[in-house]
Amino acid sequence: MDFREEKDSLGTVLVPANAYFGAQTQRARENFPISQLKFPVIFFQTLALIKKCAAQANEKLGLIHSDAARAIAEAATEVMKGKHDNDFVVDVFQTGSGTSTNMNMNEVIATRANEILTGTKNTKGPVHPNDDVNCCQSSNDVIPSAIHIAALNLIRKRLVPALTSLRDALNQKAKQFASIQKIGRTHLQDAVVMTLGQEFSGYSAQVELALRRLEGVTDRLCRLALGGTAVGTGLNAHPNFAGQVIALIAHETGMPFYESPNHFESQSAMDTAVEASAILKTIAVSLMKISNDIRLLASGPRCGLGEINLPSLQPGSSIMPGKINPVIPETMIQVCAQVIGHDAAITIGGLGGYFELNTMLPVIAYNLLTSIELMANASLVLTDKCVAKITANEQKCAENIQKSLAIVTNLVPHIGYDRAAVIAGKAYESKQSIEEVALSENLLPKADLMRILYPILYQGPDEEKI
Repeated sequence: MDFREEKDSLGTVLVPANAYFGAQTQRARENFPISQLKFPVIFFQTLALIKKCAAQANEKLGLIHSDAARAIAEAATEVMKGKHDNDFVVDVFQTGSGTSTNMNMNEVIATRANEILTGTKNTKGPVHPNDDVNCCQSSNDVIPSAIHIAALNLIRKRLVPALTSLRDALNQKAKQFASIQKIGRTHLQDAVVMTLGQEFSGYSAQVELALRRLEGVTDRLCRLALGGTAVGTGLNAHPNFAGQVIALIAHETGMPFYESPNHFESQSAMDTAVEASAILKTIAVSLMKISNDIRLLASGPRCGLGEINLPSLQPGSSIMPGKINPVIPETMIQVCAQVIGHDAAITIGGLGGYFELNTMLPVIAYNLLTSIELMANASLVLTDKCVAKITANEQKCAENIQKSLAIVTNLVPHIGYDRAAVIAGKAYESKQSIEEVALSENLLPKADLMRILYPILYQGPDEEKI
């Protein structure tokens, strides 16, 4: 491999000749051979967006030459389009401020800008990664800002549409199953009668509340730390820089970002990222409950509950022919577990704010953005490959009601709790249905008994229509 020499404050570094990164990136590459994990692409795209808008603002403020600003913007746009993905080589687990990744971006954009201007890969001239690309910025305000921008971008453009589709699909099933009676269950035991539609309406409501929770954190994610530079004082930044660059970012993204009213909070604490993660964890808990219910309701096909049918997507066993498993709900359950685990890491990351800087920014960024992407992808799959194709097993639902002891509860207003308990006990001991025992006891006229036990299933005076 061919190399070129690059210099930084510590000396000379050999960098691969075809690379756009420079000396500081190469040092970080060598210093952090930890995980081979990389940030989600959206994070690099967001950093590039910040650099592009910063260059445009700095040109207007007269802080960098117009040729340099245009070249920086062009190079940053290329990064946003994915043309230089292979040049972002720093491990997630690095310096806690994310300085190595910020410099990786600064060097790639500077080198590409210089190539645009001179035809030669050179990291420091005429465009300089620190003096020009990073002008009026610090890693300490850029990385927290990138986390907020990227997170809100993913939430708005990926997660909210995915959850909206899931909510609508569940709501459609609630309407479709509105007249199908089934036995409810509490403590995993038979409870009173409800409809399958009511059960699915609960799932739809959970997802609707998830959407409201995400909307609630939007304003706080819109607060950006840009302009605070090293510790929040704005040292070396033009007083108009933050307002101008954030206005450009808001225009580019179509989202209402604004300068944080307190830079010391925005750089020393990552409370909003912790809050957003907590919301994702809550959504994960909701979707895990929904997914578990769906696979249990579909258990069988002959020896389980079998009240709903899931689409058959793939063979379920390498040894048992004909077995079909609830693979999509199981996938969602695993994603939810991962998101909950990410939340634990982000919570600990939030505790990493000491004095004027949080020093666990990379792990917060990686886990938060990954959680949003996982949740969005899994929600789309759950909607399209599972929920939308669920059908009801009406016969099994009706059979379960007739076998259930819990429907004796319907008799309580007519015969009292104690007498109803005796009926339930006799049915259990004799392995008869509540209906059979109640008829043998001559508790009520048969027509009245049927209407009481099966208030929706009963269709008229002819009890044979039950």
